[in-house]
Amino acid sequence: MDADERDIFNYLKTWGAEYVSVREVCRRAGTKQRYAKDPDWAKPLMMLMCERGILERDLAGKYRIKPKPKKKDHNRWVAPEIAELLKEKGIEGADTSEETEEPTLEDYEQL
Repeated sequence: MDADERDIFNYLKTWGAEYVSVREVCRRAGTKQRYAKDPDWAKPLMMLMCERGILERDLAGKYRIKPKPKKKDHNRWVAPEIAELLKEKGIEGADTSEETEEPTLEDYEQL
C-alpha cells in the first residue's frame, strides 16, 4: 500500500461504516494543492483498492472500508447474570462480550 492509498484509508476510517463519495475523498484526503492540481486524483486508486478487497462500493458509487468478516461463533450473547448461572450449572459457551473489531491498516497490508 503506497502513501496515497494510506491517506485514503485513514480518511475513510474516520467515517466508520458510512459510505463516502469519491469527490469528498479527493477533496479531503489529500492537500488543497493536490485537489487543485488534479480534482480526481483518488478515483483510480479507490477502484484498485476496491478490486483488491480493501474498499467496498455501493450502488450510488460511494466507498467505505470493507468490514472484517465476522468469525462464525456458535456462542450467543447472554446477559452476564444468566451467564453466571449457566457456568454454575456447568454449561459453557455463553459469550458476554460485545466487542466489535474495527478494521486496521495492518489487516489490509498483505493485500
